[in-house]
Amino acid sequence: MSPAERPRILITETLATRPLQWLEARAVLVQCASDDADFPEHLRNADALIVRTYTTVDQSLLDRAPRLRIIGRAGVGLDNVDLEVCRVRKIPVVYTPDANTQAVVEYVFTLLLDHLRPHPSLAGPVDDATWRTLRAEHVGRHELRERTLGILGFGRIGSRVARVARAIGMNVRYNDLQRKPDADRVGAPFVELEELFSDSHIVTLHIDGRASNRSFVNDRLIGRMRPDAVLINTSRGMVVDHAALASFLNGHPEASALLDVHAPEPVVPENPLLTCPNATLFPHLASRTEAALENMSWVVRDVMAGLNGEPLQFPAGEGA
Repeated sequence: MSPAERPRILITETLATRPLQWLEARAVLVQCASDDADFPEHLRNADALIVRTYTTVDQSLLDRAPRLRIIGRAGVGLDNVDLEVCRVRKIPVVYTPDANTQAVVEYVFTLLLDHLRPHPSLAGPVDDATWRTLRAEHVGRHELRERTLGILGFGRIGSRVARVARAIGMNVRYNDLQRKPDADRVGAPFVELEELFSDSHIVTLHIDGRASNRSFVNDRLIGRMRPDAVLINTSRGMVVDHAALASFLNGHPEASALLDVHAPEPVVPENPLLTCPNATLFPHLASRTEAALENMSWVVRDVMAGLNGEPLQFPAGEGA
């Protein structure tokens, strides 16, 4: 196929090298951020669009993309893509639903273990007194097998978090919009939402960014948490009421929050959690492994399949 005959694919955020090279051999690629001055012109001529986290696909964007035949989301969440609008326009959306599960699960336990088990490193030799002081001062208060883990959202990531937690010896329970038949086999019973927050030593959030989940973890649920609870959020920043969480943390110095996602991103000076000494904020790193980034980038295969009229492996919603 000559370059003139190849489809034009607009990519708004970075893709991994191998999937990008694979796609480059099959299509004409244009890489341009959605806030770039040239974006409208490239969008007008694009046959396909590939986005990641920070490009919003809505009615306004689609109105400026008359040639668009398919949209690829290189990632798991679809809250930045209006699936209903895409369905009406008959533009299929494809994504990579299991691409970063392992990376996020590992990250959850990295945050948790770092938090519960202080472990300073040595830059060089120390004397006997310093050695003894370091060992005396850095003692973990709890082992994971002594903790109850509450999982909000029992999809791919939440269910795998449960399996790892049970293997370590934790007591695990979950809440989800739907009861999951495999949860009992994992050893994670369903509990009501209020019980999940009131009885868990650690609560980890794995719900999506749909509009109805905005501030889902609100003052009512946060207020039920134990005074020494640990809240972990690696899902979406918008699912937590930041002001309510800051108020709780300020009133409960033994509690803590480990937050990898924020609303908005990047973190703004007005974020009330910045002034909470017991809140630790991270720059959205949960899926940042080379393997996960490449897995997400392989959405290019489905994008080309859609352009060629072939079956789609991972269509999203009714528009696929």
